[in-house]
Order: sequence, then C-alpha cells, then structure tokens
Amino acid sequence: METLLAGIQQILGLGAKAILPIIICGLGLFFRMKLSDAVKSGLTVGLGFLGLGLIVTLLTTTLEPAVAYYQKLGSGYTIVDIGWAAVGAASWMAPFAALAIPVGLFINLALIKFGAVKTMNIDIWNYMHFLIPGFLTYVLFNSAIAGFLVTILMSVIALFVGDKLAPVWQRYFGLEGTTCTTVNLIAWTFPVALLINKIIDLIPGLNKVDLSIENVNKRLGIIGDPIIIGLFVGGLLGVLTKQGFSGVVTMGIGVAGVMLLMPKMVSIMMEGLSPVGKAANSFMKKKLDKEKELTIGMDVALGLGDPTTITTTVITIPFVILFALILPGVQFFPVGMLTSVCYFAVVCTLASNGNLVRSVISTLTYCVISMYTCAYVAPGATAMLKAAGLSITGLGTDVSVGSPIWGVIIYWFSSVLH
Repeated sequence: METLLAGIQQILGLGAKAILPIIICGLGLFFRMKLSDAVKSGLTVGLGFLGLGLIVTLLTTTLEPAVAYYQKLGSGYTIVDIGWAAVGAASWMAPFAALAIPVGLFINLALIKFGAVKTMNIDIWNYMHFLIPGFLTYVLFNSAIAGFLVTILMSVIALFVGDKLAPVWQRYFGLEGTTCTTVNLIAWTFPVALLINKIIDLIPGLNKVDLSIENVNKRLGIIGDPIIIGLFVGGLLGVLTKQGFSGVVTMGIGVAGVMLLMPKMVSIMMEGLSPVGKAANSFMKKKLDKEKELTIGMDVALGLGDPTTITTTVITIPFVILFALILPGVQFFPVGMLTSVCYFAVVCTLASNGNLVRSVISTLTYCVISMYTCAYVAPGATAMLKAAGLSITGLGTDVSVGSPIWGVIIYWFSSVLH
C-alpha cells in the first residue's frame, strides 16, 4: 500500500500539466482513436493547461503589489491561511489515499455502464478535493473506514452534480462535451451563488442592473473590448493602491494580457479535448447504447477563459482584502484565499449568467462567508495538517477545508461528540 501511495504521489507531483497528456492520450486510445491523434490530443490539452497555469501566475504576480499594500494595513490575526496547495498535498497522507483513485474510477465506470451518470471524471489532479474531507473525517473521528467512505461519497457527488451542471456549463462557456467536476465549487459555491442571485432578485433597483462584458463591448466599441477593460481595471487598481507610474502601467498591461491570453489557452485545451469527446461518444453508441453520450469532467480552470470571470476576479480581490481588514471577527489575512478567487469567480459568473455586477457580489459574498467558516474549522484543519506531518505553529486553515459546508459539518459533528 505504501509503495502504491508513493507511486501515486510521485505521479501527482508532476502536476496537472504532466498528468493530463497521459490521461487524455490513454482515454483516446481506449476510445479507439489513432495513436497519433491520441498523442496529439493529450499534448494539446496538457500544453493548454500549462499555458493556463502560467497566465494564472501572471495574474497573481501582477496583483501582488496591491495585495502587499493592503496587507500592511492589517494586524492582529490569530490564524494562518495555509493555501490550497499545502492542504491538497497533505490530503494524500491519508492512509486510504492510494485506494481513492482506482476505486473512484471503477465506480465512475460502473455508473456510466448502468446509465446512472454521463460524466467521465478525468480530473485526477482534483481528487484532493475528495480526500480533504475524507482525511478530516479520519483525523477527527479516528476511523479510516469513515474517512474512505466520505472520500468516495464526494467523488460520486461530483459525478451527479457534474451531470446536472453540464447543460448550463456548456451553454454559457461554449465548452461542448464537457462539464466541471471540481466538487467544492460545483456542489457548494455554485448553489450559494444561485441563492445570492435569488436574493438580488428581491432587491429593487439592483435586480434591474444587467451589466455584462458583452453588452459593454457592444455599447462602447473599442473601449468595451476585454483588453481595454483589463487595462483600465488593472491601472485603476494600481492607482488606488498608490503604486508608482511604472507600477500602474505594469498592473494595467498585466491584467490586459490575462484578458487576451486566458481565452486562447482554453481554446487550445478544447482543441485537444474535442476529438476525444467525439471518440468517446462514438464508442459509447457502438459498444453500449446508441442513446448514450459521455461528458468529460474537467477542472474548473476550463472556465477561466471567460472575460467576465477574469474581470470579476480582478475587481473582487481588493474588496476581499478590504473586508478582511474591516469586518469584525475575521481571524486571518486571506492570502491563500486570494489565489482561489479566480476559481470562485468561474462558478459565480456562471450562476449570474455573465452579469458582472451579480458575479462580483456573489463572489465577494461567498469569500466573506468563507472567512468565518474557515476560521471556525481551523482547529480541525490544523489537526489534519499535523497528522500529515506538517509543522505548523498556532492554527492554520484554508478554503479547501473550511469553505464547503461538508467541512463545517464534519468539524461541528466531531465537536459535539467530543
């Protein structure tokens, strides 16, 4: 078991950019694609994801001076925001981690075979989102069986929710044949964003505001172009955070670059995914049922090419920092959370159907809620991190543990019992 876990960790350590080509190529061959076509699809998806990661890094690097400016204004925090990368790595220290992927894939294939779901989840990288609540359960209840069952349950939930989300996901983002299986975001962030939109519907005046990047582009012409909007929003953020002239220009150009390049990287990924999707559906109709179709479950990052999502991210981040500074009872500076805002924005924009005002409100509201839930779960998150062998002083937390409702419930239930 330890050897298997070590092997899995070594493969996952390569990152999604290395794992995706292998998975996509393997799927292509399984669905009877030519070797050359399968290899090309795998490499195309992997390189597209590599580009996507580089652009996300560009965005975070561009906004670093603004984050640093606001961070200097705050003090007195008692919890450290660890960040999803450390927590995700820690989750693979669960004693049942080595079984999670093979069992999850077997159940996925069985559910497809019997027609229960259409989603084939190839997002192996994000199995950590299944493992995190499972590992938390194991640590708090000292039960490997309970932890494993929670992990598998989360993987199954991702499939059913992915099925439900697929039509909306494909219609809004134009990503034919795909859906999202990042369970934290589709099974919790998205429903919360839908609820926030329902509340906005009840607010006179605000419920009439319909601002989208597409509408702005139509009305303002070149001024409404996503690149120009990125230049303006980035530059304005630089001015508000008292950057020098070069800093303002750098932030403006950086955000404009993200607005231009992000959709292109998503297009490259889809260029590789589309042939595999077509081959999968053709295979299903020949081998199983003429009515069956497969939907490929992917990382939420596939939705980052939407201009409204990017604009929402850039607008929301300074407000998240501001609220962390002024709201009572906030116990940590959201450094780790800020790296997740772009992913929250994907599903919040989807729930808001591209309405920029609603997207910003729902993303910001979700982040504020998460500040309190993450602080509540911090003792449990810290115990989990220590069980994984991480050295941590004081309390630590992260949105991947404390933001979804199931993390809160698991910790609350353990508190009641103990």
